[in-house]
Amino acid sequence: MPRRWLAGIFGVSAAFAALVAIFSNDSVHQLWGGMAACAYGLALVAVLAWKARGADAALALAFCGALLVPLSWMAAHALEQPEVAVVAQSASTLVHHGTPYPSPTVLAGTTNPNVYNPYLPVMALFGLPRALFGGGMLTDPRVWFGVVFMLVFWYALRRGGSRDPARWAVLVAASPVIAFELAVGGTDVPMVAFLCLGFAFLYQRRPVLAGLALGVAAAMKATAWPALLVAIALLAVRDGKRTVGVFTLTALAVLAAFVGPFVVHPRALVENTIKFPLGLAHVTSQASSPLPGHVIADTGTAGHTIVVVLLALAGLAVAVSLVVRPPRTVPRAVVLLAGAMTLMFTLAPSTRFGYLIYPATLAIWLLAVVAGRTERDEAVTPGPDVPPASSRTRWRTSSVTRPAA
Repeated sequence: MPRRWLAGIFGVSAAFAALVAIFSNDSVHQLWGGMAACAYGLALVAVLAWKARGADAALALAFCGALLVPLSWMAAHALEQPEVAVVAQSASTLVHHGTPYPSPTVLAGTTNPNVYNPYLPVMALFGLPRALFGGGMLTDPRVWFGVVFMLVFWYALRRGGSRDPARWAVLVAASPVIAFELAVGGTDVPMVAFLCLGFAFLYQRRPVLAGLALGVAAAMKATAWPALLVAIALLAVRDGKRTVGVFTLTALAVLAAFVGPFVVHPRALVENTIKFPLGLAHVTSQASSPLPGHVIADTGTAGHTIVVVLLALAGLAVAVSLVVRPPRTVPRAVVLLAGAMTLMFTLAPSTRFGYLIYPATLAIWLLAVVAGRTERDEAVTPGPDVPPASSRTRWRTSSVTRPAA
């Protein structure tokens, strides 16, 4: 990456963090903004002042100052957004009652939206350390969100064909796209990493591994389900019915393994994971933003009905596009998924800006992968003056300047 691009990234990141620190009404957000703005500012100086190793120094400064330090401080002092406590509570409920979901009786007697658990069962696994060993920095679900993201996203970059996946993973984790979300909440962070890994395996034409990765993502949050449909449409036109069957059975098997045991209490599952996110429960979600879906839904019952109808129509339009003009390559599939998610989050009645990390992270992953593959193809493609390699030659031949006659 050219130094001026990296400098631009850290400059924009510093401005964003400063705006969060100044204008946010949330004390946790303000704390992250102040720490991150200083870190991004130092990273910008390192890039501009140190030509030899400035990029690596900037990555280290941004990663430590915008992610590690704020996350460690907040985890040690139990400064968190409500969703972190929801994940921890779901794990505690799973340990003591055998299900991560509060019963309909409990939900009927509460007016606290944080009693609901809108996540699917895999998300509760991140809360097990706190449920088993008590509170603390190392048992905070955000720490494990971050660990899983770094490992899975790095592997997704590597499998996808990105050049230098480790530095890309550090850059993305240190950017506000991930660092802000992860330091204060982070429930969406590990899931988007598994989405990227699933499409990386689709790049390699490995439907079983792709089904495993996307199945795990789908067992974390229902927001991953559109990725399954996009992947099926891609495989149908690119690889055929047999591959579609293999992928679909694998993903459904993963979903059944994680979600199936809790279907024995279907009403609790529906109340927590379907009715509450759609705003159909008697308690309204705290998720809010100035996005159109929330603004319209907040006007009353009629507005909420309009938003639900618009959301259904948007989903139908995406489904029709998958049938009429399905994606034939992984990049087109990822672009379509990112666009569909952006539309879905814009129209959702209970939404927040943090959900936009899905299309943003997918786009960054695709950029890194396409750039790496393009560079590799250019490196191995011989020029017009390169003689063809012999059938016995193991290594690519290079051009030789002939001496003058």
